[in-house]
Amino acid sequence: MSTDAIVMLKDDHKVILRAFRDFENASDNAHQTKGKLVDRIIELLTVHTYIENEVMYPRVRQLVPELEDDVLESYEEHHVADVLVMELVGMKPEDERFTAKTTVLIENVRHHIEEEEAEWFPQVRDALGRTVLQEIGTEMAAARAKAPRSPAQPSALKKAIDAVIS
Repeated sequence: MSTDAIVMLKDDHKVILRAFRDFENASDNAHQTKGKLVDRIIELLTVHTYIENEVMYPRVRQLVPELEDDVLESYEEHHVADVLVMELVGMKPEDERFTAKTTVLIENVRHHIEEEEAEWFPQVRDALGRTVLQEIGTEMAAARAKAPRSPAQPSALKKAIDAVIS
């Protein structure tokens, strides 16, 4: 497995996008399946946004100041996802707006992923190079090991609160 930070994040994106497709392919009345898929999506997004917020974004912000606006936009996109995730955690798959809310989450995260992969990652790679991206990837792997798996865990709650008051 690569320790290149961008490769690691793209690998996460593939898994997240697969979970999105599984949700979208579930039948309208497959409440149990949709509930399990949303639980999986929430776990994947909780871990992914944690390692980006705790490692990747601060390091890029420090090392590539000209990408400051992009990093701030990414934090805000994570904030929107965090709010939707927190709302979904309190819902049942049978709830009237469960599928609609999940669809909005998926659309927002897809946009974020497309923007990162098409625009931001190439700029970061050019600015930092392989060695620095491998160092950041090693830091991300360590952060992943301690990352929250649920938005109810204290470190995830802190991230959500920080997003709201920042």
